[in-house]
Amino acid sequence: MTRREFGRVAIAGLPALGVAWRGSAALPAQASANPSTWGGVRVGLNVPYSLGLGNNLAAEEVLKQLVDLGIGSVELRAQPVENFLGSPTVRAAAEAEKARAAARAAGQPAPTPQQMAQGGLGGNRTPTPEQAAAADARKKEVRAWRLAASSAKVKDLRKMYEKAGVIVDVLKVDDLYTVSNEELDYFFQMARDLGARAISSELPQQRADTKRIGAFADKHKIFAAYHHHAQGTVALYEEIFTEAKYNGANIDIGHWMATHDESVLPFIATHHDRIPHIHVKDRQSKTNGGQNKPFGEGDTPVRQTLQAIRDNKWNVRPIIEFEYRVPEGSTRAAEIRKCLDYCQAALQA
Repeated sequence: MTRREFGRVAIAGLPALGVAWRGSAALPAQASANPSTWGGVRVGLNVPYSLGLGNNLAAEEVLKQLVDLGIGSVELRAQPVENFLGSPTVRAAAEAEKARAAARAAGQPAPTPQQMAQGGLGGNRTPTPEQAAAADARKKEVRAWRLAASSAKVKDLRKMYEKAGVIVDVLKVDDLYTVSNEELDYFFQMARDLGARAISSELPQQRADTKRIGAFADKHKIFAAYHHHAQGTVALYEEIFTEAKYNGANIDIGHWMATHDESVLPFIATHHDRIPHIHVKDRQSKTNGGQNKPFGEGDTPVRQTLQAIRDNKWNVRPIIEFEYRVPEGSTRAAEIRKCLDYCQAALQA
C-alpha cells in the first residue's frame, strides 16, 4: 500500500479537513522515503492548527492526516502529545470539541471554548469567585498530572511518527508563561524526547518572561522560538537574543510583510543561527491590505526565502502555516497540497 493509498483509507468518512474525525484505520507500517524534502530542505506543517480540526486532536489522528498529505516535518502542539499520554483534561477538551462540531453539523447553537471556560456566560464577564476557584483547582490538577506523566510514552510517540516518516521538529506550547518552573522542565524534556529542536510560543506581554524562559532553554539546550504577529521587530528580537544563548525567533514571513511592508529575508540572513524555524504563508503587504493569499498570489517572498535557505544551507526549517480562505469547490487538504507543491517547485528550480 502506498502512502497515498493509506491516506485515502485513513480518512474514509472524512469528506474534507475541517470536520470532526471519524476514521480509525491503522497507521502505516513504515515510511519509504523522506516526505516533503526537496533540495536538502525539509518543509513542514504547523499542526493541528493548519488542519482545522482543533488543538486537542489525538496524535494518531494528526499522523493519519500528515501521511495522506505527504508531510515529513511538523510543528506539533503539546495538546496531541498530552492526549497520547492520557491527559484527562486534554481528552475531555477533545470530546467537547467533537460535541461542538456535532452540534454545528446539526444546526444547533454551540458554545465556544471561551464560553465554556466561563461557565457558558460568554462575553467578557468576570468569573465568579466559585468559577475562579474551580479554574485554580483545575490548574493544580493539570500540574500534578504533568509532573507524574511518563516520559517513556513520549518516546513511543516519537517512534510512531518517525516510523511513518514524520519528524517532530518543533513543539508548540500554549500559555507557556503561565506554567510553573517544574512544568517548564516537563515541556523542555518533552521536546527533547520528541527529538524537537525548539519549543515555540507567542511573544509574551511581559518582557521579563523571555529571560525566564531563556534560562530553561539554555539549561536544556533547546531553542525557545518566540512567534510574532504585528509586534515583531528587529530591535525586539535582537534584545531577546542577548538574554539567553538559546533564545530564538519563530519568524513568520507573511506577518512580517503585512506589518512592515518589507521582506524579512535580510533579518533571517543575519540571524539564521537563532531561527530554528519560520512560518511560511503568503500575505499581501500592509500597503496592499495585508490579506492572506494562496501561495504565489501575495507579496511575501516565499520562493526567494525558500531558495535562500536551500542555497545557503541554513539550518532553518520552513513550516507552512495554512491560513488563507479555502476557495469554493476546494478543500483544505487540496489547498495544503497546493502549498506543498509551490514549495517543491521553488526548491527544485
